[in-house]
Amino acid sequence: MTLLFTLKSTPKLQKLWLPTLSSVRNGAYPAWYLNAIPKEELAKLEPVEMEKLNVMPVKPAPFDMTNSFFDNEDFKKFINMSMEWANKEFQRELMRGVFAKIKRVQLAKYHAAPPEEKASIETNPMTIFLTAVENCKPVLTVIPIKKGGITYQVPFPITANKSRFMAMKWLITAGKDKEGPINFIDNMSKELLDAYYKEGRVIKRKQDLHKLCENNKAYAHYRWS
Repeated sequence: MTLLFTLKSTPKLQKLWLPTLSSVRNGAYPAWYLNAIPKEELAKLEPVEMEKLNVMPVKPAPFDMTNSFFDNEDFKKFINMSMEWANKEFQRELMRGVFAKIKRVQLAKYHAAPPEEKASIETNPMTIFLTAVENCKPVLTVIPIKKGGITYQVPFPITANKSRFMAMKWLITAGKDKEGPINFIDNMSKELLDAYYKEGRVIKRKQDLHKLCENNKAYAHYRWS
């Protein structure tokens, strides 16, 4: 039996309406409405330009735009690495508690310091966190390479992403390594403050790794073998 198809029986492709791909959000507002401006770009504007924006209508901000204090890529990465059982909201609450603890410690130090030393005391927890991660980043690591039946620890340079990963992993391990009756918030805040001042276990671990790379620099030519 032969099946015959005619032009009338050919199915027509219908345009599928998808709310995420359509321009309903922007089409609902006139063309003279401004798009939402991220906080990083707002900080770069001059006061005269800010005055002009005060009277301009603005479209609603996209779902992924926020002015939250915790809107930082390194902070989000740190939460994703430190959370357990995919409980991200619980880890966010813990990190907010860590930042509050750091703020209280630094404010107490600020009010107790002499007037000439107050300007050098940092009280922004996000700045302390980012500086602590930056201070813990290694620039070299060792990779085992076997030659002639002997395994050598060969120093290798690492990428920026790998360096950030190692720094955050060390901080998380030190923050969760509790000794005695101490909770995560107190322990992590202490580790971040120590790393901010280039002290503590994580800084020592980075220095030990760099010292190992320095001792094994004679094997660096094995990188290309």
